[in-house]
Amino acid sequence: MKKKIQALLRDKRVIYPIITILLLALVVGSNLYLQWCQNNLSWDLAFKFAFSWHAEKFFLGCFVLAVLLLFFISLAGSVGVGTLLYSLVIGILGYADYMKMTLRQEPIYPDDLKMITELGLLKEMAGTGPFILIMALSLAALSLFGWGIYKSFKKPRHFQVIRGTTFILSIALFFYISNFNNPNNLLRKEYNKTALWIPYSQKMNYYNTGFIGGFLYNLKVDPMDKPAGYSKEKVEEITKKYKDLAKNKNKTRTQREPNIIYIMSESFSDPSRLNGLTISGDPLADYYEMANQTYSGNMLSQNYGGGTANIEFEALTSFSMELMNPQMTTPYTMLVPKMTEFPSLVSVLKDRNYQTTAIHPYNTSMYKRKDVYNVFGFDQFLDEDTMTYTDTIQKNPYISDAAAYKEVMDILKDDSTPQFIHLVTMQTHMPYSGKYTALDYQASGEGNMDSLQNYLQDVSYSSQALKTFLNELKKVDRQTLVVFWGDHLPGIYSDEIQAANDESTLHETQFLMYDNKGNLTNKDNHQAITSPFYFAGDLMEQSNLPTTGFYQLVNAVQETLPAFERNLYFQNGQWQKEIKLTKDESEAYEAYQMIQYDIVAGNQYSLSERFFKE
Repeated sequence: MKKKIQALLRDKRVIYPIITILLLALVVGSNLYLQWCQNNLSWDLAFKFAFSWHAEKFFLGCFVLAVLLLFFISLAGSVGVGTLLYSLVIGILGYADYMKMTLRQEPIYPDDLKMITELGLLKEMAGTGPFILIMALSLAALSLFGWGIYKSFKKPRHFQVIRGTTFILSIALFFYISNFNNPNNLLRKEYNKTALWIPYSQKMNYYNTGFIGGFLYNLKVDPMDKPAGYSKEKVEEITKKYKDLAKNKNKTRTQREPNIIYIMSESFSDPSRLNGLTISGDPLADYYEMANQTYSGNMLSQNYGGGTANIEFEALTSFSMELMNPQMTTPYTMLVPKMTEFPSLVSVLKDRNYQTTAIHPYNTSMYKRKDVYNVFGFDQFLDEDTMTYTDTIQKNPYISDAAAYKEVMDILKDDSTPQFIHLVTMQTHMPYSGKYTALDYQASGEGNMDSLQNYLQDVSYSSQALKTFLNELKKVDRQTLVVFWGDHLPGIYSDEIQAANDESTLHETQFLMYDNKGNLTNKDNHQAITSPFYFAGDLMEQSNLPTTGFYQLVNAVQETLPAFERNLYFQNGQWQKEIKLTKDESEAYEAYQMIQYDIVAGNQYSLSERFFKE
């Protein structure tokens, strides 16, 4: 009997069909696994998606995964080794998607794969144990993969022909699949027969089209769709109108060069605003003491639990992510590094002879910041390795806000040159549990209260540091303007708490504008609602600084839409899901859309028109 079984296993007519069936089962199983991770570890939803609700899209996803499996097998020259590496890659991808959905309510995007080199951050997000396990498995698999490739070249010529053909075919198919967003792509056309794409919510997009469908949807795409009527003549018409407005305003504005400081505070927000939580004490007392003396309020963040770089992009460029194609998920990695010039507050102030400095108390590679800051034109970029002050608080691994503010104060000692300093803090970055031995604030509600209580301590220290910093600025002789804001809420709130709050509440953080001489024109407004792309134009207006045509256009949009992001619009004192503009109100919005397209995807006519200069 044993000999018969061995004979059958040597019979290619038997073994090849068995291997094929097993590989197909692996592909289907791995796609189910990805759906399981996407659907909050629910096998019921995964099976319903695959075999009931969206079977067509599920099996289209299986085709893509089969191509990936063939690629690994042909590259390794071994079914076993290629299958092992494929399984590890899919396993890690699904786990990463589950973690990102849990922490940020967003799925994994293709561009997120560039973060694979950020081992320190990945360790913090996954936890030490899972990280070590994943790294150990990865190293073992890669070692085996390398050994398999080495051994494969000793196999006979006919094997190498089949292997080479399969490898070339899989590469060709990958190249074709990578053009998924081309309207003539056959795979995209097959998806379009049954897919309901939901561009305003990638979370729902992945749920409705499957992990693979959603992932493909977010591959390479144009930054924006071309607005109707886009032309050089139309851009010239827009730029002339708003440049004339700026010119008239600048007649009454004396040329001053105050220091300008941007502070994007990691995850800074007020948990007491959320329904379903009870907070003892006031961790933001020092923040509100300062905010109630100046222009302040709530800022609409594009994301919940993450998306720092997108908020930073909006604040520096005054361009809105709402106008971008939904697949343009991270301009810092997908758009800006590919350009040689990108207008921003940095370039505006450099034209006014400012010294420009970016400070991020972490490493330089996060979100390609080093490349992005070079394109924007920063004179220097200080990070955790080049900062003078690197103190931390207790067990918090990140450089404290107080230390970062000392770095800023050192730069301001040079009073001969006006300074623009853009600080992106790290103290209040996740994870939160176990950071502090003494917790001054207590919280109760559904979810992980240990994380929340450590977070409360975090924002308390951040508030204290900000108050000290702003008071120190009163001693600086040169007028100094500050814009401070939180980039997003932390991704620590339970499903129950999120369900108990409006979407706008989960996307609102705190902001303030401050003048060490106390001269902002709107300093008595402490209940403002805004978006980060309005900061620069608003600051120019409130401090009566010389402005540009572009900022006049941005301010015109702000008058009608004080805050907006995709699927959230603040109009006439209330939040709504859709934008509602009259014909007159839409003029500035459409002009803003056209100028943004002109820069990010068009011919940049507005640059030659000096629209972003005084």
